[in-house]
Amino acid sequence: MGLDALRNLVSDSMAIDMGSAGTIISVRGRGIVVDEPSVIAVNKITGEVVATGREARQMQGREARDVTVIAPLVDGVVADFERTQAMLDRFVRKARSGISHFSRRAVMSVLSGVTQVEQRALLSAAAHAHIGHVYMVEEGLAAAIGAGVSVADERASAVVDIGGSTTNVAVVANGSIVHAYAERVGSSDIEAAIMDRLRRYRGLSVGVPTAERLKMELGSATAPEDPARSVTVKGRDVQTGSPGAIDVTADEVYGVTQGVLRKIAEAVRETLADLPAEVAADLHDRGLILTGGGALLKGLDEYLSTETRLDVRVASEPRLATVHGLMHLFDEPLLLRRVTRNEPPPLMDTEAKVYES
Repeated sequence: MGLDALRNLVSDSMAIDMGSAGTIISVRGRGIVVDEPSVIAVNKITGEVVATGREARQMQGREARDVTVIAPLVDGVVADFERTQAMLDRFVRKARSGISHFSRRAVMSVLSGVTQVEQRALLSAAAHAHIGHVYMVEEGLAAAIGAGVSVADERASAVVDIGGSTTNVAVVANGSIVHAYAERVGSSDIEAAIMDRLRRYRGLSVGVPTAERLKMELGSATAPEDPARSVTVKGRDVQTGSPGAIDVTADEVYGVTQGVLRKIAEAVRETLADLPAEVAADLHDRGLILTGGGALLKGLDEYLSTETRLDVRVASEPRLATVHGLMHLFDEPLLLRRVTRNEPPPLMDTEAKVYES
């Protein structure tokens, strides 16, 4: 048994989709092992990490006075380098198998148009988590592969990946990106808009978990079937400072949602307007594929179909499309080398042979 093959037995090959809303990690041979919110709770006095992921999210809005919950990635990029390092380190350690203390390689998604500084921040965070080699791949391409687009397909396909804070539109053909555009607006902006609406016009201040519940229970991209359907929410009365409660209707949430969706639709239309004629012809026949957690919003496929005049379908398991696509690249070493955004490491050729064996 060769040294490289032996290393494969005691180290993990990971696909990491780390976004503003959530982090998903898949390990070769084991599947999805981490699916957690991208938040971290820290002690404000000592700086010590108190919790990460789901455990930290449960604290949000009810933190102890010396604890704060932070989302260290904003708009899909690193906003708090130190906290991003700590969060990724915790997630990677959770993802590793019991016998592995070092991950030899990982494929990580990055936004289209990410700067070198933003990319280096992610690479440094991965190095801090004891990952040997990291291959950065554009999120749109990974989402397309994960949604079932063949890397050998000569005709173009378009994927609209809607995350928590970003919408990434990518057109791919022959396993490469023909055109891509990233707009820093996503499904979390709906929650922010709901919170703003209730505070300004209903006099009630609510937290992120409550706004998220309203989006999930009442949110729709198309006109709701029962506009009067309501959910009672509780929070702090803005004028008195006392606890309060109001009823929020599906029609009110729908109105708030439209402002965010218009920005997403505009990003898609701008991307389509810049395409070569032959690519546009392919998309006229094939339509658009929706991926990302935002694709789960009720009626979004119908809404975008109306806005773009194209057929729109939601991918199977849209939240997992990107990480599935990243994991698939381990089976396509030559393609991985071709699409990697950062400088391929010296061992890439050696590893390609290991992958193929």
